[in-house]
Amino acid sequence: MKKVITTTNAPAPIGPYNQAILTGNTLYISGQIPMDPATGKLIEGDIKKETAQSMENLKAILTEAGMTFENVVKSSIFVKDMHQFAAINEVYGAYFSSETAPARETVEVSNLPKFVNVEISMIAIK
Repeated sequence: MKKVITTTNAPAPIGPYNQAILTGNTLYISGQIPMDPATGKLIEGDIKKETAQSMENLKAILTEAGMTFENVVKSSIFVKDMHQFAAINEVYGAYFSSETAPARETVEVSNLPKFVNVEISMIAIK
């Protein structure tokens, strides 16, 4: 059985998908881009701010599901320019303790939805 998780504290989906799906104890969170859910506007021009907004969107969805970043077991980061990896990693890393950080991959892609520079998805276990 799956339960749709949704919150107004993260951007609404821009396609035929949900913010997250909870099945059993596992939460699958769709990729989050640097969109401010309050204004619907993209955060642009500063990869650290863009990454922070994506992480805050993920945090809102985790919170709605009764979880935190401590529950995250897997992350996927998609970036438009791998040269920005260090700055993205710095912001991303601030949300986790190094002892319990999740498994992760970071992949450079040619484009992302709305032509943003970063998108992050996560899997969490309750």
